[in-house]
This record gives sequence, structure tokens and C-alpha cells, in this order.
Amino acid sequence: MAASVSTRTSALMCVTCLYLGSGAARGQGITPPAAYQHAASSADIPSTVLFAVALQESGMTVRGRLIPWPWTLNTDGMPHRFRRRAEACAALRRALTQYRNVDVGLGQISVRYHGHRVGEPCELLDPYRNLAITAAILREHYTPGEDWLVAIGHYHRPAGGEPAARYRRSVQQHLARVVGTVAASPEARR
Repeated sequence: MAASVSTRTSALMCVTCLYLGSGAARGQGITPPAAYQHAASSADIPSTVLFAVALQESGMTVRGRLIPWPWTLNTDGMPHRFRRRAEACAALRRALTQYRNVDVGLGQISVRYHGHRVGEPCELLDPYRNLAITAAILREHYTPGEDWLVAIGHYHRPAGGEPAARYRRSVQQHLARVVGTVAASPEARR
């Protein structure tokens, strides 16, 4: 199993690296990597929405480009990034003994509110599992006929309000870069 996870994770990192050289940085828009497309398709959400949320939640700059980073933890508002999954898992186990709010992985899944979705918290460091859960949560917050940006705001803060509005605005900027337009229309590009 470990080799399988390592191979899958390496493949995801290679696909993410392809993003680094894509047209996204030049305003041409991009097709989200296959892992995002698969998770989004399974949850029936636009892959552009999932990728934009991951950029917001776990994005880090590598060679001048913002990419989602799978081994990102956030403890009480402080991001921590790790080179390897094992390092992130050890840090996650420690963080859970010290902090009330710990968010994990590409979509920064809250262990406090969504830990029940996995058998144990380090499963959230599996990029594919994390994307599937992120997509499912986004889908749960979506009301048919509404703009996906509303669901994006509720993903961050289910109660809504100004924190959700700020988050929507920030993700909308990532979404505009992903789809390659000034005003992103999540419905237009799945």
C-alpha cells in the first residue's frame, strides 16, 4: 500500500508541476490536473472550482507560481508546509494534542468538523482522499441554481457573513486565473 500511495502522490506532484509551466500564469487559463477533474466529476462539481479552492487553501509559491501543496497543515491560523507526507503526519499527530483547530491537506479539511469522514486524521494527507472530501463538502454547500461562489463561501464558513464573503472574493481571483477570464463564471467551465 505504501508504494501505491507514494506512486499516486508522485503522480499528483508531477501533474501539479505541469501546472507550473502551463498557460495559467500567462492568463490563458488551464485545465485543472486530472486528480482534480476526477474528484470534481465524482462529486458533480466544476473542476475549476475545486482547483481554485485548493489554490486558496494550500497554495504555495514554487518557482514563481502558486500551486496547491498536499502536505500543508494549518494550526489555529498558522500554515505549516512539509516536504514529505510522513513529516506532515507526525506534525499532524502532535498538533492534534496541542490545538483545537487543525486543517489538513490540499483543501485544508478541518479535523474538528470533518474528521469523521476518515478512519484516522493522517488519511487527510492522501491528496486524492483530500480532494474527494473537499469536493464532497463543496457539493453539500451548493444549492442548484445558485452561483458556485456561494457554495465556496459556505465551504470556508457555513454561517456565511463577511468572512465567507472575503473568502469568496479571494477564491474568485484564483478562479479567474484558472479559467483565464477577468470575471470567472464557474458554471461556464466545468
